[in-house]
Amino acid sequence: MNTIENALSKNLNGLYYGNRLILPFNCNFLKVIIEDDIITDFSPSSKGICVVENEDFTELYFLEFNDLKESVSKYEAIKIVAAEKQDNIFDLKNHKKIALYLEEKHNVKIEKTDADILFIE
Repeated sequence: MNTIENALSKNLNGLYYGNRLILPFNCNFLKVIIEDDIITDFSPSSKGICVVENEDFTELYFLEFNDLKESVSKYEAIKIVAAEKQDNIFDLKNHKKIALYLEEKHNVKIEKTDADILFIE
């Protein structure tokens, strides 16, 4: 299983196609912020997002969006709060804040954020 820290340390990138985001790690999602939407429901019945875990990567389908590139400006990021699969999600020190930037040719740049980036807690 690939971890968030492994992906960050190796500068791995993700991919996006239409409303599908492919991340090179597995994790426990706590919050996803895209545009003005704050998604905290990751259950199979969620109307905003569908999460599909594979052995070495995770797919996120944003059900309210047809095309991520058209919806998210190049100056904005999709923000994620997540914890590693093996970490205790109830310990706030284990929560990782990540920014995803949609680039050209379906590439997604993954960055760990610093304390200055705005996250709605």
